[in-house]
Amino acid sequence: MENLINKIYEDKEFISIIEDIINNETVQKMKNFRQHYNTSCFDHCLCVSYYSYLICKKLHLDYKSIARAGMLHDLFLYDWRTRINGRKGFHAFTHPKAALENSLKLFKLNNKEKDIILKHMWPVTILPPKYLESYIITFVDKHCAISETFNSLAQICSSKTVFRYAYVFLSLLIIRF
Repeated sequence: MENLINKIYEDKEFISIIEDIINNETVQKMKNFRQHYNTSCFDHCLCVSYYSYLICKKLHLDYKSIARAGMLHDLFLYDWRTRINGRKGFHAFTHPKAALENSLKLFKLNNKEKDIILKHMWPVTILPPKYLESYIITFVDKHCAISETFNSLAQICSSKTVFRYAYVFLSLLIIRF
């Protein structure tokens, strides 16, 4: 993940598009919240934003709006694994609206950016996206979530800790028989 983050920061055009967002004090707080295993919410959004930007640029779509909205799509600033902060409903259903509300407090967004943030969990959000860019970010977000989860699980499985547990488990099986 660290190599990918370094590569993203080397893309000067991309960084210039989202620079005001990534330097924002509130957005920086996303680094304090875990998204998928070892990935922070900030890093997750950065990767979703970057991959979406690359796809839209290649397809001659609105790569600036998707880069900006991608960086804000999970600006909810809470640990989604816990039921605190008076949050009602499941995170998957409620966080797009929270992210949009938080984003609008900090930045002026165009209609496409608003739709991208609000609909990035489609089909969970019921109403379909209005723009092709909104569909793209939906799929890129899922891809990144799966990759982050898989990479973390692979890291856990390859660690020595797993082998210790496997040894104990196999010992118990042998003793039982």
